[in-house]
Amino acid sequence: MGAMVAVEGLDGAGKATLVAALADAARARGATVRTLAFPRYDADVHAGLAGEALHGEHGDLRGSVHAMAVLFALDRAGAADELRAARDAADLVLVDRYVASNAAYGAARRGEDADGAFVAWVRALEVGRLGVPAPDAQVLVRVPGELAAQRVRHRAAADPSRTPDGYESDAALQARCAAVYDQLVDRAWLAPWTVVGADEGRAALTRTAESWVAERLSSGSSGDIAPGSSVRSDTIET
Repeated sequence: MGAMVAVEGLDGAGKATLVAALADAARARGATVRTLAFPRYDADVHAGLAGEALHGEHGDLRGSVHAMAVLFALDRAGAADELRAARDAADLVLVDRYVASNAAYGAARRGEDADGAFVAWVRALEVGRLGVPAPDAQVLVRVPGELAAQRVRHRAAADPSRTPDGYESDAALQARCAAVYDQLVDRAWLAPWTVVGADEGRAALTRTAESWVAERLSSGSSGDIAPGSSVRSDTIET
């Protein structure tokens, strides 16, 4: 059985870049890797509805913090069996956004911190009631809010289909969300956390990923990631 690692952070923080770097570093050491990204807007009806709401559709749906959180939770619940199978089959499962995203963004929208009722509700809903598997480890990509926002704008300029949604375009929300993420790290919420910085660019992030994977592969501290396994790269969703 392998380890499942959730990569978290603000919109535009560099989560996908870190997931790719972690996967490459693990494969280079002979580990088998699976990857999955949430929300699965094109693959799950609940995520699709949430994505449409973030762009102004479905009336006042976006205004309900709990309703949006339930849609994102149901997306993960729909992938729970796939995630468990991936963890059984591979040495390392990397997830771009997971349960902590729901907790951080929802709490930030409600003006709560990590000790508030919303974070506890998300854990009870996703892990307790819906059976979403808890990760073995979590990584927060910590980046200044303005840099994250700049990356979102550049991404949208390069790809017209990536118009910033209601969360991505709300700078105040992003700032509150960053504070909640830091609190989740301090409390080791759901699983142990590692914090990496993404403000030095892709090369530095890649070096950080290589160091992180090397430490855990050699120590075995993040699940049964075994060097020397046959190399296989299976992407569930990116």
